[in-house]
Amino acid sequence: MTQSALAGLWFLVFAAPVCLYVAWSDLRTMRIPNLSVLALIAVYAVVGPFVLPLSDWGWSWVHFVAVLLVGFVLSLTGGFGAGDAKFAAAMAPFVALGDLRLFLVLLSAVVIAAFVAHRLLRAIPAVRRATPDWASWQRKEFPFGLALGPALIFYLFLASIYGS
Repeated sequence: MTQSALAGLWFLVFAAPVCLYVAWSDLRTMRIPNLSVLALIAVYAVVGPFVLPLSDWGWSWVHFVAVLLVGFVLSLTGGFGAGDAKFAAAMAPFVALGDLRLFLVLLSAVVIAAFVAHRLLRAIPAVRRATPDWASWQRKEFPFGLALGPALIFYLFLASIYGS
C-alpha cells in the first residue's frame, strides 16, 4: 500500500459515516444525494492537507477530474447512474495512484459480494417486510452505492493497517 497508515486512519474515521449513509440511501431510494458527494469531497479537502504531503494531496485532485469525466460518459450511455458517477469521482482522490490496481480488485470483489447479498436478501420475505419502502427491492437496477461506499471503507481500513 502506498497510502500512509496515518492518512488511511484519519480518512477512514471521517469518510466511513458518509460511505455507510450512501450505501443505505442507495438501497432505500436508489439515489445517492449530492450532499453526500459534497461531504466526501469536503472530508478529503479538509483532512487531506493535514495527513498527506501537499504535492500528493494536490495532484490527487486529478483523480477526481478523471473519474468524473469517465463517469459522466458512462452516465450518458446509461452504463452508470449519475449519482454513482459523482460519488465514484469523490472517492477517487482517496485512492493513491500506486494502489489503483489493488483498489480495482477490491472494488470488483465488493461489487460481486454486494450484488449477491442484495439479490439474496431481497428474496427473503422477512427482510422485505422489515424494509417495505426500499426502492432497490423493486427495481432491476443494482444500487451501486452499496458497493462503492464499502469498497472505500475497506480500502481505507487496509491502508490504516498496511500503509507505508
